[in-house]
Amino acid sequence: MKQINSQKIQNKLRKKFVKYGVKMIGPETIFFSVDTKIGKNVIIEPYVVIGQKVKIGNNVKINSFSHLENCKIENKVDLGPYARIRPGTILKEGSKIGNFVEVKKSIIGKKSKVNHLSYVGDADIGKNVNIGAGTITCNYDGFKKSKTKIKHNVFIGSNSSLIAPVTINENSIVGAGSVITKNVKKKSLALSRPIQIEVKNYKKKKK
Repeated sequence: MKQINSQKIQNKLRKKFVKYGVKMIGPETIFFSVDTKIGKNVIIEPYVVIGQKVKIGNNVKINSFSHLENCKIENKVDLGPYARIRPGTILKEGSKIGNFVEVKKSIIGKKSKVNHLSYVGDADIGKNVNIGAGTITCNYDGFKKSKTKIKHNVFIGSNSSLIAPVTINENSIVGAGSVITKNVKKKSLALSRPIQIEVKNYKKKKK
């Protein structure tokens, strides 16, 4: 009986949002909470789950297999596929969260992008920031959570680890593959990468 009632509630919510102008692709695979708030011109692709306390602005696209809970999505955000937006997150206008990205208790600034395979937790990210694939904000040291601050117009190269607490200041670049443990000054390039060694004509030792 509970399952039937749940289906009735979901069907009612789907009809309500369609009436408000939400475009759903495969609506039977999309699930809402009773307190979900959605703006105008929103597109939701199949297999999206929207949990409690989610507010979605105008002209937002939520791509397939994304999961949202207790977060605020501002106007013109593009989200997913396979994105997880956890409690306490705010995605500012025009930001982009791509495939296999998890964001927890963070602010993603206007027109900033976290496009691929990254974890952003307990972070405050400014405007026009690009976070490269495989980037991690290392927010937990085994005892407490710490914050990562990334100011405006910063570029974070792929496969970087930012060890919180740490601040990357405006107009700076973090080179790919870096492990950043100290604050980075404005207009700086930060690199933390082992030297590549090449042994010419190398032969494996015989056992």
